[in-house]
Amino acid sequence: MYDDIINVSYPFDLNHKRMSEYERCSQFMPFSALTGYKDAIIETTRITNDRIILDDEAKEILDSKINIIKSKLPIDGVSIVYFVPDLKKNGGKYENISGTVRKIDLYNNVIVINDKKIYIDDIINIESDIFNIVDDV
Repeated sequence: MYDDIINVSYPFDLNHKRMSEYERCSQFMPFSALTGYKDAIIETTRITNDRIILDDEAKEILDSKINIIKSKLPIDGVSIVYFVPDLKKNGGKYENISGTVRKIDLYNNVIVINDKKIYIDDIINIESDIFNIVDDV
């Protein structure tokens, strides 16, 4: 069937140089027609949490905890749950940090724990053994 062409040499074009192996391979590499589409899908499916709005009673409890900590500074063994707003979409996430509270700046509305500044308005809970001692008295 192919007997007439099986031993014929391939006619190379002398006007064009031959492709290197790298150039030949690159023409078969995957191609993304929609650049950035995968990243957009991942960003859209990423879930964020809504900010919890504390009621007046919860705010009073939080204020009393902050005042107890302020009177005992620096204090070790404090755990704070706070809201971190998302930079790209509505909502955010809640993080927990534990360590030593070194400073409470009510003028700037900031608590400094482990050299990290956390805005008091972002805090939803503070836990420490110091509160159990105060409750027992």
